[in-house]
Amino acid sequence: MADFQVCSVFFIWVVSMILMRAIFRKTKTKSLLPPSPLALPIIGHLHLLGPLPHQALHKLSTSYGPLIHIRLGSVRCVVASSPEIAREIIKNYDTCLCGRPKSIAINYLSYGLDGFLFADYGPYWRFLKKLCVSDLLGGRTLNRFLPVRSEEVRRFINFMLRKANESEAVNVGGALTRLTNNVISRMTMSQKCSNNEEEDDEVRKLVKAVFELIGKMNLADFIWFCKKLDLQGFEKKAKEVRDKFDSMMERIIKEHEEARRIKRETGGDDEDDAVKDFLDILLEVAEDESSEIKLSRENIKSFILEIFSAGTDTSASTMEWALAELINHPDAMKKAREEIDLVVGRSRLVEESDIANLPYLQAIVKETMRLHPNGPLIMRESIENCTIQGYEIPAKTRLFINVWAIGRDPNHWENPLEFRPERFLGEDEKKQLDVRGQHFQLLPFGGGRRACPGMSLALCMIHKAVAAMIQCFEWKLSDSGEDGTVDMEEGPGLTLPRAHPLICYPVTRLTPFPSF
Repeated sequence: MADFQVCSVFFIWVVSMILMRAIFRKTKTKSLLPPSPLALPIIGHLHLLGPLPHQALHKLSTSYGPLIHIRLGSVRCVVASSPEIAREIIKNYDTCLCGRPKSIAINYLSYGLDGFLFADYGPYWRFLKKLCVSDLLGGRTLNRFLPVRSEEVRRFINFMLRKANESEAVNVGGALTRLTNNVISRMTMSQKCSNNEEEDDEVRKLVKAVFELIGKMNLADFIWFCKKLDLQGFEKKAKEVRDKFDSMMERIIKEHEEARRIKRETGGDDEDDAVKDFLDILLEVAEDESSEIKLSRENIKSFILEIFSAGTDTSASTMEWALAELINHPDAMKKAREEIDLVVGRSRLVEESDIANLPYLQAIVKETMRLHPNGPLIMRESIENCTIQGYEIPAKTRLFINVWAIGRDPNHWENPLEFRPERFLGEDEKKQLDVRGQHFQLLPFGGGRRACPGMSLALCMIHKAVAAMIQCFEWKLSDSGEDGTVDMEEGPGLTLPRAHPLICYPVTRLTPFPSF
């Protein structure tokens, strides 16, 4: 009996010490983390986010400061909402905070392997980043595909001219998505993904589904006891999307492999890379026995899916926001049109080579990206402990840089909610601001090692398409608000879509094609 009492006392003492140590460690960790709002049991701060997390996090930062700590279910997160903290993160702690958080949807869509955009920082990611910079999205490749981009913009303008002649309203966002979709698919696979408009719609729906799966919050990613339940059906939806994409990619890869086989058998010039698309380059790397990284078929499919999805919706969304802002600001539209007429004239369509001589157009794109960044939240994950602003950030902490909030920071932007492209003109420092990640009050493409690798392609497409829409058409709304303006409400999603589609009647201003 005495032995039992001794054992009981010892057991209680051990349990008490463990509990006290855990409580002390939790209290110590909490005191070293940034400020935080009151959390609820189990869900943490999930209830505070709502359908537009970037807006909700901005409101929290106005109360708790530009660096806050939140808990999404069981996942620890830190949110940065000022250019100063963004600078410290990207300049000083880029290697510590270069991980990317994974989700169930991403795991399915990447075939359970490392893709590229969400791959862990390491040899595989560095290899693909180098491949993107040197072969896939570098200046030489962009120049080689200039005719493709020009042809698709002409096709887009012809489509709008037909609608104008027929006095039909157009879903501008849908047409722009078709434009970017065609450019990316031709650069990636030397073909459109389908041969008719009905199949085109299916492809666009597939891209939209990918972004919805990645952008929406899945409880199974944040609450531990939901991991095996799939309460929201994300696993089922992700599998359906991946299977549809896989079927399309298998057909296209086999066509490329057959074309490569015939070329080898007939003695074709394998060194002529003028017609090589992204898929050709990836297949070459996969076949190269001396390559430092061996790409599997699934690696290639996952990589193509990421490029295809990321390059389609983001640029189209920015173009749609730009046109909406210009419709709401006719003085800016008039000024941009006069600049294009002066530089380009009225006898030909604006070209990418004209953009350097159109500073007001460039200012419009910058101002659009400031107010409507296509990635409102930069997502990172710490791969080791680090200290930011005196706070200790443990490894495996998710980091959000609120680009949307930074672009509206009144400490850095005068009248930040106003659309004023003129802020980027003149001789002051704002004129020098660039969107490529070197100026931390304007980060639409992110910054550091994980900055968007496709920013150069996106900028080419956005400037050219926006300029063409300004040059060739007047735009009349099919339905406007009480004050006769476009509704600028944001919708939920990873790429900051509009809550309501922009439906307009294009009215022909000039016809740049003599044959039309």
